[in-house]
Amino acid sequence: MARKWIYTSRSEGEASRQAHADLPEHAPYEREMSKEGFFGPAAFLHHKRPPTGWVKFEGPLQPRAFDLTKLNRPDDVPWSSPSVLFNNSCDIRLWKLDKPMSGLARNGDGDQLLFIHTGKGSLFCDFGHLPYEAGDYIILPRATMWRLVPTEATSVLLVEATNTHYTLPDRGLLGPHAIFDPAVLDVPAMDEAYFAQQADEDHEWVVHVKKRGQVSRITYPYNPLDAAGWHGELYPVRLNVRDIRPLMSHRYHVPPSAHTTFLSDRFVICTFAPRPFETDPGALKVPFFHNNNDYDEVLFYHAGDFFSRDGIDAGMMTFHPAGFTHGPHPKALANMFTQKKPATDEYAVMIDTRDPLDVGEGAASVENLDYVHSWKPKQAAE
Repeated sequence: MARKWIYTSRSEGEASRQAHADLPEHAPYEREMSKEGFFGPAAFLHHKRPPTGWVKFEGPLQPRAFDLTKLNRPDDVPWSSPSVLFNNSCDIRLWKLDKPMSGLARNGDGDQLLFIHTGKGSLFCDFGHLPYEAGDYIILPRATMWRLVPTEATSVLLVEATNTHYTLPDRGLLGPHAIFDPAVLDVPAMDEAYFAQQADEDHEWVVHVKKRGQVSRITYPYNPLDAAGWHGELYPVRLNVRDIRPLMSHRYHVPPSAHTTFLSDRFVICTFAPRPFETDPGALKVPFFHNNNDYDEVLFYHAGDFFSRDGIDAGMMTFHPAGFTHGPHPKALANMFTQKKPATDEYAVMIDTRDPLDVGEGAASVENLDYVHSWKPKQAAE
């Protein structure tokens, strides 16, 4: 049944007429409180001081940050990498590989997304050969058999859609070719490199199959990637972040939901890519303070200058559980209405989950315990 919200728009006190623009002079810090991420009804409250001005924050709701560059040594099997964050619908890991996989992997628990953070090489799978490089998203349908052959040391953000699949978002009025044209999605090729790897049969091949969180080993006396061809409408795809052309407005700071790249049943994946800053004098030019009360928010920082966060480098991950106010750090607030450069210079992957995430052993071992204090005003003077 279609949902009809009980709310209609109202206004009290000193408030702007539109969200994220022309904020009141005496209460310039806007805080958005919304339902269903940024898709449902919302209230915009105007504060005299930054809503993140806490002096102490205790308890499990506090924001957390993890330096995944320090996580785990290179490993031959992706399922050996520990979970960073997880729930019943999503499993997030960081996997490193510095030499060709000796066996194969298969995920029976759901569609598997590989985001190539660093490195270069080839992916071989049931469907053929697909070169990869940094910035590639590769989506493998559930139960696809695959292996990586790096030519450069590789680190991969693994995001599993547990017991379900990935789809593309509905772009509505923008049309199906907005943000990225599906024509840029590359697929594996049955090429010379693929058929050449089939000749490697001098040893037994082990397929590491993950199902219900456990790994089974299936051994073949030959290379099981021996398909001669395929047809159909189910296959892996590759998208590089360079091919994403973000939605933007020079008069309005668009919400993160406008940058949605892939959908799953209980979470979304968004990509923040370089874009011009807003130029309208009254438009907010940094992310707005918000309470995302229905979704946990995860950001993996891939490359560039992360303009809304201090002390964050490529390969780090932040985790903001649903239910507390967060937003730009003090240094970013200084540029709230006037930016020092014409455009952002960052690539980041955002994962918003409808169900609460648990912190895995991998993340807990590389946590920055001082992150919760990074909103303190004293940071602005450093």
